[in-house]
Amino acid sequence: MSTAEALLHSLRQQTKTGHTHSDEPDSLPNRYLRIRQQSLKLCQELEIEDFELQAADFVSPIKWHLAHTSWFFETFILKNISDYRIFHPQFEYLFNSYYNAVGKQYPRNKRGIMSRPTVSEVKSYRQYIDQKILALFDSDDEILDEYKELIVLGLNHEQQHQELMLTDLKYNLSFNPLYPIYAKAKFPEGHEPNSEQADCIMPLDFIEFGGGIYNFGKKGNGFSFDNETPRHQALINDFRLANRLITNAEYCEFIDNGGYQDSSLWLADGWSWVKNNNITAPLYWHLESDDGQPSQRYEFRLTGYGQLHPQQPVTHVSFYEADAFARWAGKRLPTEYEWEVASKKREIKGTFVESLSFHPLMINPASKHYPKDGMKQLFGDCWQWTQSSYAPYPQFKTPEGAVGEYNAKFMCNQIVLRGGSCVSPRDHLRTTYRNFFYPQDRWQFTGIRLAEDA
Repeated sequence: MSTAEALLHSLRQQTKTGHTHSDEPDSLPNRYLRIRQQSLKLCQELEIEDFELQAADFVSPIKWHLAHTSWFFETFILKNISDYRIFHPQFEYLFNSYYNAVGKQYPRNKRGIMSRPTVSEVKSYRQYIDQKILALFDSDDEILDEYKELIVLGLNHEQQHQELMLTDLKYNLSFNPLYPIYAKAKFPEGHEPNSEQADCIMPLDFIEFGGGIYNFGKKGNGFSFDNETPRHQALINDFRLANRLITNAEYCEFIDNGGYQDSSLWLADGWSWVKNNNITAPLYWHLESDDGQPSQRYEFRLTGYGQLHPQQPVTHVSFYEADAFARWAGKRLPTEYEWEVASKKREIKGTFVESLSFHPLMINPASKHYPKDGMKQLFGDCWQWTQSSYAPYPQFKTPEGAVGEYNAKFMCNQIVLRGGSCVSPRDHLRTTYRNFFYPQDRWQFTGIRLAEDA
């Protein structure tokens, strides 16, 4: 049995059992297997009907994500190999997301009506691609070296889509009045909403960081996306950053004090967005009253529908909402450079997809999930809005070829977020990682960290 066949057999067995061989070294072949398997593991509890849901243009069906991530390996690697035979001649069109250099794309808003290929056929497609990619590890070193960087890019691309699979699924399920449960809630010890810690919120303090000339962007070897480069210097003034994320309870104060009715708190575009869309609370929040009792706030989560947990971080807020809250609180949002200064030399700890919580968690200051110093929730839980426009770093150059469309062409009209979320894979994140969304977007796990001038 060749290395490729052995690895593919391992992938099939792991998919059946739901277990990985954690003691195996994380070589590139094993990393490929682990990440590809994770996409399938995220689908294990889904019904076949769940794979096709698409409730809006900006989300995609689970089935499409599974196929598109395989399309990436086929399009940018396998099709360049002389003896490769494509799996299906129409898949290049069906599962191309936005790469104009590759060819035309099936309309994004119609992905949910594409009943064929079936889920079974998409899984066969994934298996076929896995077999061909793993065969490269048995091939000539020269061939493997030529495509190694693209394989690593494809794996990081797949991890991005694993996060999108969960956030898209949550949005799609939220329109069902049955409020389907994706997974049962799991809480690390001390993070349970009904624990002794639940009634004592960690005080909101501001930690000062000295100004100066700092280096920003990816340094040294190891993977990074092109938008994290080139490394460069910038002058930063003294600033203070909040020691934790804003909680649901604190955001409720903003709502109860008329935050959504006070135009002075909002940017002009944000105020128009609020009025035109009748926005009165974060996405997935509901206000209900029962038998004449005072109204209670409820929230739809991947782990079910229930009362809002006051001490958990507020999430699913837009940039407009985050900015308005900061203004109401007499603070501001940090710049992405300030966030990166605060994160330098810090271990990446927090609530990630590996926790299986599928929702941001309340802080237990004694938890091993957080660093011992004052800064909490820098990583995981919620992507943190900054006030920085998504733009190229100084002297950035768009990579040649179709992969140059990966990030560069989106560097306009979007806002940078930092830190990762509760559905991000931990090993996908770096202190230099730059996420970006439009200011009105809030179906991702987005939250608020405040800043102020020192």
